[in-house]
Amino acid sequence: MRKDSGTRAGGPSSRYTPSFKLLAWTALAGALLLADALRDDPPQPGNQVRSEVARTAVRAAAPQRPALAPLPASDPLRIRIPAIGVDAHLMRLALDESGALEPPPVNLPAFAGWYADGTAPGSRGTAVVTGHLDTPAGPAVFHDLGALERGAEIAIARADGRTALFTVEAVEDHAKSRFPDDKVYGESGRPELRLITCGGGWSDSTGYQANTVVYASLTAVTAVR
Repeated sequence: MRKDSGTRAGGPSSRYTPSFKLLAWTALAGALLLADALRDDPPQPGNQVRSEVARTAVRAAAPQRPALAPLPASDPLRIRIPAIGVDAHLMRLALDESGALEPPPVNLPAFAGWYADGTAPGSRGTAVVTGHLDTPAGPAVFHDLGALERGAEIAIARADGRTALFTVEAVEDHAKSRFPDDKVYGESGRPELRLITCGGGWSDSTGYQANTVVYASLTAVTAVR
């Protein structure tokens, strides 16, 4: 069984390792830092790509849709991705003493997490949700994230009773050593969402060699209950 891994980003340079590396925002504006948090269980940054990442920026980005008015901030409670069978609770994630975002506990593989001091999904800016690809116990919440296609829907239920609906615009794999921070975490002025987990080849010494990133934008909002 492969170990879990994580994502990592150090200032302008990001990496994601064994199933799920930590993410951390280095600036209030939204620079995200994904550092290694789980050691033996999940994350551990990788240097050399075992097979140069299976896909590099594969599914072409869809034309940007008209901007939808952003929502006021509200905690996300649940994420649903029908295309890959995800229906999971979202937990708040905070930074540890080193400034890295602590990922969901390895013993909660079915949970995803969002950076609670960053952008709330549906609000203006780029919100980030991360989850494990797998753990020592088996497949985790984002195990099939890389199978998403452009046009797939991501629904995030919020504490204010609204559900923010995002449409996938692109799915890309990036080697940790060449992670495009500006592209992934940069802000376009629209409400956007990034889902991140591990990807690429596996190294017994450094874990997963890449990050799978899903790019999506807000395209609809349900009425408040």
